[in-house]
Amino acid sequence: MYSTLIQMPDLLALQNSGAPLVVLDTQFDLTSPDEGEKKHMQAHVPNSHYAHLERDLSGAKYDSSGRFLGRHPLPARDRFAATVAAWGITPQTQVVVLDDQSAMFAARAWWMLRWLGHDAVAVLDGGLAAWRHAGQALSSETTPQCIDPSPYPHRPSLVGIVEVDTLMGQLGQHRIVDARAAERYRGDVEPLDAAAGHIPGALNRPFKDNLQADGRFKPAAILRNEWSAVLAGVRPAQVVHQCGSGATACHNLLALEIAGLTGGLLYPGSWSQWSSDPARPVAKGGG
Repeated sequence: MYSTLIQMPDLLALQNSGAPLVVLDTQFDLTSPDEGEKKHMQAHVPNSHYAHLERDLSGAKYDSSGRFLGRHPLPARDRFAATVAAWGITPQTQVVVLDDQSAMFAARAWWMLRWLGHDAVAVLDGGLAAWRHAGQALSSETTPQCIDPSPYPHRPSLVGIVEVDTLMGQLGQHRIVDARAAERYRGDVEPLDAAAGHIPGALNRPFKDNLQADGRFKPAAILRNEWSAVLAGVRPAQVVHQCGSGATACHNLLALEIAGLTGGLLYPGSWSQWSSDPARPVAKGGG
């Protein structure tokens, strides 16, 4: 079972073994939501399914009372279970997720499957570029979904979540790590959300700091040393991870899992939700 990263030779061996395997392509463009699916339709790993960030990996942006939940809130768990089943995923399936954006969206799918209780899920290290560099063919054929699939069964979640009211009420009691780029964290720019800045007390660890120059993840020992400095003695399970909308924070959570520093919590609404209410405090600067 692969539960964090998988390398190209291992993926090819899995494909040749005939073992239950589903590959998910999560390419996405935050500024052009249809672009990732278009790219998938033109060229993708053969027999892979496309997982759309907004359609498949997110839920309604407002709750029944009209409160904003963020740009990419989690879908209802039962709905995501039905989506996963339509891709042919069962508890016995090894899932491999990839994208062409340094795993920033693949990590979201990885985390969400763990949220559903599925542990056999791994990110292809290097993503679509690794597939191409290995000389493997791409396809433009649509992968059919399962017809009348059995629902993915309810299983205990493997991850933890903190919601906005809890975080607001316990502000100062958690170590918060913000995965956004430094200029957004500082509040120099804000291209997507209601206000610029960051949650007071949050530290900045941009998700791209988890990667080597070639786009692959740093070795586990290096990640452990770097993240131990960020945590500064705080237990990983006491740390809340956030970003702009709950996607790239999962990249940091994946890096921590690789490093063996497990148990971190996700704030799904992240800065997009936090900044939507002027009553919530905002900090600027730092980095």
